[in-house]
Amino acid sequence: MNNRKIAFITCVNDKKAYEECLFYIENLYVPDGYEIETIEINYATSITSGYNEAIDKSDAKYKVYLHQDVLIVNKNFIKEIVSIFSKDSNIGMLGVVGSKDLHNSGIWWKSPHKVGTLYESIVKLKIVDYGNEYDIDEVLAIDGCIMITQYDVRWNEEVFDGWHFYDISQCMEFRRKGYKVCVPKQERILCLHDCGIAGTDYY
Repeated sequence: MNNRKIAFITCVNDKKAYEECLFYIENLYVPDGYEIETIEINYATSITSGYNEAIDKSDAKYKVYLHQDVLIVNKNFIKEIVSIFSKDSNIGMLGVVGSKDLHNSGIWWKSPHKVGTLYESIVKLKIVDYGNEYDIDEVLAIDGCIMITQYDVRWNEEVFDGWHFYDISQCMEFRRKGYKVCVPKQERILCLHDCGIAGTDYY
């Protein structure tokens, strides 16, 4: 395992969107002694199988699983996430938005106890700001638009064989192994999710 390597992992079916995602990754500030790699997964049968394929390919300690329509706009992203992980070895995974409990539907954003911040572009660009109670809030679930880990836990592709609820599942897997899932307070917003209008029919 390379403790000074960060892998950025994306399942891709839209090359144009991914090219923009890559542009932002390639322009991040990389601290001295660290290196990055980008892993593009094409033709994945599910997001969990694609992410497991990336785990098998990479020796990076830190892995950033992000959607092809997520742009990391804070150039100090790497420094900030590594600093958080280095201060608490019990934190297994970070997100930018999430919830401290779950609505009985299992959909995290229906919880009244949401935390975190990001830019979001659906019809127009806006700031989604749920706030934070602490500098680092421990949560039950984070959104799958970007999920950042310092430990490898395999994704449950046997059960989650599509494109939904993999994020909630993985949060539970990390918690079962005794790791914390957290959302940090962002002095400068880390990313923009250019998601457009998406339906929830398959939820």
